[in-house]
Amino acid sequence: MNQRIVVGLDGSTESIAAARWAAREALLRNAPLHLVHAEEWSSPPGIPAASSDVRRPWTEALLRKAYDGLRGEHPQLDITTESFDGRPADSLVGVAASAGMLVLGSRGLGTLTGFVLGSVGMAVIQAAERPIVVVRAAEDAMPHAHGRHADRDMVVGIDISRPCDALLAFAFDEASRRACTLRALHSWMLPPLTGSGFAYNPEVTAQITQSMNTGLDDMLKPWRDKYPTVHIDAQARVGSASEQLLETGSEAGLIVVGRRIRRSSIGAHIGPITHAVLHHATSPVAVIAHE
Repeated sequence: MNQRIVVGLDGSTESIAAARWAAREALLRNAPLHLVHAEEWSSPPGIPAASSDVRRPWTEALLRKAYDGLRGEHPQLDITTESFDGRPADSLVGVAASAGMLVLGSRGLGTLTGFVLGSVGMAVIQAAERPIVVVRAAEDAMPHAHGRHADRDMVVGIDISRPCDALLAFAFDEASRRACTLRALHSWMLPPLTGSGFAYNPEVTAQITQSMNTGLDDMLKPWRDKYPTVHIDAQARVGSASEQLLETGSEAGLIVVGRRIRRSSIGAHIGPITHAVLHHATSPVAVIAHE
């Protein structure tokens, strides 16, 4: 059986959209769907914390409502639920370790602390090494949102200067499942304008672009051979990588970006391009950790 798809719920519109997205993904993969909720219940000094008798019914109602809604939409889907009492980020990283994918809403709008693309969401993305998909509430309003994942293009951002096999493996496998076009994008910047500005000569720029496209094609060739049915639109462009990804992926079914796994606790664990895409993309974003 395929590894289960895990989705974090906090009752917000975003987390419900994430659950519906995750359900469609589970159907694509013939995998079970696991709904989880984690909460660290705390109170200001001097105010007693809510008792388990209060917390448990709220959590059970949250999970039951989501379960019933998804079961009604996808009666064939294997759905389970689980709740955790503890720090949400730690709980999510733990449950994601054995999952095929973790899906989160991009913002929690409820009054309770939940899964948000803030301190919790970013902490999870920095620590988890399984694919993580971030979904906005607006995804439910996109075409085909209520059926199986359909034929909206996918976009993957590639750095041809470094190996990124895990990133490409995920992107090609997902595009194959969706039977959609995969748009592979490598962006590069002209050097600072100094001296005579030779690099800004149109002929030189064209030569560099051709070289970048050749490098991109070389990186993609093994994956084209492995997934011959996936239609690839590969482009190397001059410009900001994050801006190019956001523009190209504005109506994509999924934007796929990578993050380098850092074993050290010092330094950033999410690169600036992935960070910008996570915070500004309107389409779902998959973050793939890789060496």
